[in-house]
Amino acid sequence: MHTVAAGSLAPDHTTVVPDAEVFRSLLERSGLCLARLDLQLRVVEANDDFVAQFGHSRSTLLGRSFYELLHPGVHGPMRKQFDRLAEGRRERFVEHLAGIGPRHTVFTGDITGIAVHDARGDLVQFVVVVVNPEKGEQPNAVVVDRNRILTELDARILEGIATGESTVRLASRLFLSRQGVEYHVGTMLKKLKAPNRAALVSRAYSLGVLSVASWPPRVSADYIK
Repeated sequence: MHTVAAGSLAPDHTTVVPDAEVFRSLLERSGLCLARLDLQLRVVEANDDFVAQFGHSRSTLLGRSFYELLHPGVHGPMRKQFDRLAEGRRERFVEHLAGIGPRHTVFTGDITGIAVHDARGDLVQFVVVVVNPEKGEQPNAVVVDRNRILTELDARILEGIATGESTVRLASRLFLSRQGVEYHVGTMLKKLKAPNRAALVSRAYSLGVLSVASWPPRVSADYIK
């Protein structure tokens, strides 16, 4: 995971506001997808890599809420992390990311959020976000259609697979034939670009389709048609 300094560090290790030209130079030379957000988490500045990664033009990206660039399944964890920054409970975080890229494809990676203060160290002025997308994702990119990619039945089958239920058990519980269950599983394997059931569950968690905060596993309503 790459890291980047958003300015000099005060004696108490508080990240302070960098000079505008220094920050702009950092944006262009970091080699990472990097942006600056205001306290309402709107994008106020971004480098070319960041703009291209999320599939926007600069004019349509600036002023947009950062959450609009993310899959709904990761909104909850991301809000908690940014709330901790805003409340001063931590200075930075690293979190898994599922973002919406060009042509509405989903990409995954890591994000580092950094709280930036004034020279006194007691006022958050903006947050710097470093997005470090995973390489080689495009061949397996998942295309989303308004974020709703599963039927209600797909969701129940995926939840069952995630808990370890067999095809026979799923068929009995959902009043389907074994062939019916396999048909829906095959459809989801294609949609999420997964080679088998284990990869399907892993992929669903990484994209936020399955919530990491619940047991038994639940599919987010944002992904159900």
